[in-house]
Amino acid sequence: MECLNSNKGKINDKDKATVILELRHKYKVVELIRVAGIARSTYYYYLKSSKTPDKYAEAKEAIKQIYHENKGRYGYRRITIELHNRGFDLNHKTVQRLMKQLDLKCMVRVKKYKSYRGGVGKTAPNILKRNFKAEKPNEKWVTDVTEFSLFGTKLYLSPILDLYNREIVSYNISDRPNFAQITDMLEKAFLKIPDDSKLVFHSDQGWQYKMKLYQTMLKKKGIVQSMSRKGNCYDNSVMENFFGLLKSELFYFQPFDSLEHFKAELEEYIDYYNNRRIKNKLKGLSPVQYRIQSFMIA
Repeated sequence: MECLNSNKGKINDKDKATVILELRHKYKVVELIRVAGIARSTYYYYLKSSKTPDKYAEAKEAIKQIYHENKGRYGYRRITIELHNRGFDLNHKTVQRLMKQLDLKCMVRVKKYKSYRGGVGKTAPNILKRNFKAEKPNEKWVTDVTEFSLFGTKLYLSPILDLYNREIVSYNISDRPNFAQITDMLEKAFLKIPDDSKLVFHSDQGWQYKMKLYQTMLKKKGIVQSMSRKGNCYDNSVMENFFGLLKSELFYFQPFDSLEHFKAELEEYIDYYNNRRIKNKLKGLSPVQYRIQSFMIA
């Protein structure tokens, strides 16, 4: 019974009540309460609580499942959205409290990153002008290149993002930021749109996007080229935000055994981002789910 001695000040009333519950068949409850130095009402309050079924038991299991399915990348707000998708009617404050009880914390910490920047040359006008809202798929695309430094070398990711639902339409991973990377990305993306699409395609002023062949490829597909003003990252902030998210939720988030391991995880993350990672701005759906739903409604 020494652990119940309140003079030691090492355990709180709830812990003391729990110990009393465990020892009540060996010692008299009255004596245990006296040694613990807690009120009888306090003990019986916790006794009653211990017999009450946990009304959040099912929700807690769902929270743990969602948390681990997403590798700890979801915080309480995103978990709340996914719980609603699964039929649970809980507000974000309740979910935050339950996650604290379960000792579940979002493992993602946003860190700064640097996009790869090319040279300076002839530019296209800024058609997009920070109007990042699109009314339908394949109306407005944005692109950029970002770099990853690991294992003494660098990898470059060049994706295309659809502003309608923030889906990654196409991408290429390369060990050099060369033009072949860009053409491969474009060729895969062009398979998803018709000719003469009149799509607006926005980028920064990287050297790749100023090349005559690049501009010719866009024109042949009926695409309108748009470029950010020089040195103004806000003109392409949606793409910048995706890179920040990618680096926080993958690159800085976990260790990698090799370059090939990172490449595999990068491809898996993009698939996860497109198909399973929900967004509040997309009504709690993933980019692909949102696009499919829009076709069904239309």
